Order: sequence, then structure tokens, then C-alpha cells
Amino acid sequence: MELSPTSSLGLQLVLLLPMLPLLYLLLRQDPKKQPRAHGLKAYPLLGTLPHFVKNQDRILEWTAGVMKRDPAHTMSVKALGLTGAAITANPANVEHILKTNFANYPKGELAVSMIEDFLGHGIFNSDGEQWLWQRKAASYEFSKRSLRNFVVDAVRFEVVERLLPLLDRARQDGRTLDVQDVLERFAFDNICRVAFGEDPACLAEENMAAPQSAEFMRAFNDAQNAIMARFMSPLKSLWRLKRLLNMEPERRMREALCTIHGYADRIVRERRERGDAGLASRDDFLSRFAASGEHSDESLRDVVTNFLLAGRDTTSSALTWFFWLVSTRPDVEDRIVREIRAARALSSHGSTHPSPTFSFDELRDMHYLHAAVTESMRLYPPVAMDTHSCKEDDFLPDGTFVGRGWLMTYSAYAMARVEDVWGKDCEEFRPERWLGEDGAFRPESPFRYPVFHAGPRMCLGKEMAYIQMKSIVACVFERFSFRFVGGEERPGLVLSLTLRMEGGLPMEVIERKSSVI
Repeated sequence: MELSPTSSLGLQLVLLLPMLPLLYLLLRQDPKKQPRAHGLKAYPLLGTLPHFVKNQDRILEWTAGVMKRDPAHTMSVKALGLTGAAITANPANVEHILKTNFANYPKGELAVSMIEDFLGHGIFNSDGEQWLWQRKAASYEFSKRSLRNFVVDAVRFEVVERLLPLLDRARQDGRTLDVQDVLERFAFDNICRVAFGEDPACLAEENMAAPQSAEFMRAFNDAQNAIMARFMSPLKSLWRLKRLLNMEPERRMREALCTIHGYADRIVRERRERGDAGLASRDDFLSRFAASGEHSDESLRDVVTNFLLAGRDTTSSALTWFFWLVSTRPDVEDRIVREIRAARALSSHGSTHPSPTFSFDELRDMHYLHAAVTESMRLYPPVAMDTHSCKEDDFLPDGTFVGRGWLMTYSAYAMARVEDVWGKDCEEFRPERWLGEDGAFRPESPFRYPVFHAGPRMCLGKEMAYIQMKSIVACVFERFSFRFVGGEERPGLVLSLTLRMEGGLPMEVIERKSSVI
């Protein structure tokens, strides 16, 4: 049984009726604590809630538009005793949430409960001591040069043995590729190698349509879509009723979790067996994490699912939007290729057998490529919105009230489109904004550019993500160019836990000419 949007809204309104007496209390609130929604009409009883329900299918673009118009670049909603919510695109507010008043903005019981069946209590869905020990353990491992080298080797294998041959076959056959799908398969193979010592070979030509791989990919996407539906519902516990009644999308979520947890449990079980037999590798992240022997099978399963989400979906999302943006800007592509060829000329000087990929040092010196990837993620951040909970009543630096128990979200997507933050050309794809006069990359404040989060929860895998993305782009653009065949309009947005491209990224693969004009 499925609920249509109309019937779902009707059910929510029926469930709200017993709460009408709370209206009196709502109207007596301190004016400073009233919800902020610049330019939106407030309806009797429901406040601005109908606007959110009406625009839930385009929440990213709609909220960005509202916050661009608001002088403080913040909006909030609170109606009939429901859980309140605030969204901001203000860097000062982001710093307040993620650093200055960090202790008051944990993930929180509500947010954690909505993701718990998917990610358990892994590092992305935990607070307090549980989060802290995982953070310390992960930080220690990520700081090791041996893990960085392992990542470089894993990317090199996947690029040379699978990605480049796949692109060359598509070029020879004149076949259109869904580059988003290719990148997701690449990222899944790569994170499984790095994190678990597994090789699902999703990108191998003979395995491109393997039922098991396709089933897992579909299950992972279904789970993320169901999680997003939970967060988008005005009634935050409605998903529990849907799960009880086996309604969509909770029915699909139940099936997806069986597939995802089955995969993760198998990895953990086989790792335990290899460890007992003295055969386990100590290079991959899971082996390093489990070396202390203090972790239960359930906690290791949470490690698996959390790293699958981080490793497959964020880098593939970033590169999907990057390749589309660059396909619309031949001048940017030409400059990237010039930089790649300059690095190749230096590395191959005097060598009869140059490496088919690029070293860490060579990638690090590609400043324009770094700027282009960073600029792409500014406009289309892999995690477009991130949500925390408010522990105690608070006022943000811009004066917006955030009540106890409210969901507090910052939108990196909206922030990229605010002139006060990025200037009048904020909606343009302009890598040069990240370069100094000497051509070197200049980072921005993470509170202005929260793509990798900021404060104590700053992404530990940032450096590795850049290594992977720059290596893929450099190797691909050295030999090939892409032509987008999806029309002249910008592809649609699919907001899940990560930002995906609606309908995929159809591209023709073109062999690179020997020189760039």
C-alpha cells in the first residue's frame, strides 16, 4: 500500500487535530522566539508549514531562494507543537553551530533515531563518548602515511585496470555512458578495497550487470531515499507508523536493509575468520580499526555501512557534477589539460616507461585542478544539507531563535548562491576564485565552505577524497574528453543523503587530441 502526497498530507493533518489547544500557547510566545520565514505567508494554525509541504520535492532550490532573499539568510518553521526546524546559509551561524556552541548542537536523539537502522551508531550517527572514541581511532589511522599510500595504490589499480579500458571501449563502440553510474561503481570498488580489503569488481566489464552488485547499489539508494523521506515529513514519527503498516517507502527500506546488512555482516564475519586464522591483511581500514579486538560485530558492521556511504556516494556525487560542469566550459577543461600535461612532461623527463597514473606529489601540485574540483563542490556539494539537533534554547548570531529539540540544518547548497558570501558571480562556475596571484590554491574558511563540514566534526577523509578525485580526473582527461548528451538544461537534482543527478549523466567519450588549443 502506498500513500499519495495528498493522502499523506491529509493523514498528517488529521493527526495534528488533537494538538489545536497548543495554539494558545504558541500565540503567547515571546516575539523574539517566533519562527523566521522571510516573505512567506503564515497560515492560521499551520504557520508556514504548508510552504514546506508544497515544496518538499524541490526543497534545496526552494529554501535556497528563500534564504537568498532573507537579510540574515536563515529560515525556520514551527507549527502546532510540532518539532521545530531552522535552516541557515549564514557562515556566522554555521560557525556557531559547528564550533562556538558545538556542545549544544549534537546529532541528537531524534536525528540519530531516524538513521539508526541504516548507519547504526557509526561515526556519522553518534554523539558524546561513542562518537569521540570512533573519531580518535579514525583520526589516528587517517594520519598514517601507510594508509594514504594504500589509497593511492587502490585508486591506481581501479583507474588503470578498469576505468580507462571501460572508457576506451565506449569510445570505440560509440556508446553513450551513464558517467554517474560508472563513478558510483568505481567509488564502491575503491572504498571496498581501501576500507575492507574487498574487491566487488563492479566496474569490471564482465560484472557491469551482475545481479548481486546491481541489487546492492539499488538497496543503498533506496535506503538513502527512505531516510530523506523521514527527515522531510512534518511529523517526524510518521515513518514509524508507515513501517508498522508496511507502507512505502518503509517497505522498500526494510528490504534494502536486509541486503545492506547482509553484505556488511558477511564482510565482518569473513574478517573475523581470516583474523582467527592469521590471514587477515592489516592494510585496509577495517583491519586497522578492529586490531584492538575491542569491537563487537555490530559495531564493526556500523563501521562498514558508514564508510560505504562516505566512500561511495560523496566522491561519485562530486565528480558527477564536476564532469557535467566542465563539459559546459571548454576553457576550464583546456586549462586543466594543460596543467595535467605539464605535470606529465616533468614526471616523464628521461623516462622510457612513465607511470600510467600520477604520484601524490604530482597531484598535489595541480593547483588549477584542485580549484576546479573545489569550485564544483561549492556549487553542488555532495552533502548539500547537514542536520543537527538543538539541545537547549539558543539564539543564533543573526538573532534567529532555535528551540530545544529543534532540528538545525545548514545548507551548503544555498550558501553557494548567496551574494553576501561569494559575491555577485556566486552562481558562476569560476575556479579562479580559489587561486592567488601566484596561481596557488587558497583555501577558504570551512564555515564559509562547509563542504567537508567544520569544527570538531571536520571530515577526516578530506585529503583522501581529493587524492581520489584528482587522480581520476587527471588520468581521464589526459586521454579523453566527455560530451554531455542530456540536453541544454541543467540536469535535475535528487536530494538524498548525498546530492545525485536525476536521470544519470549521459556522456559520449571522445579521444583527446594530441594538443590543446
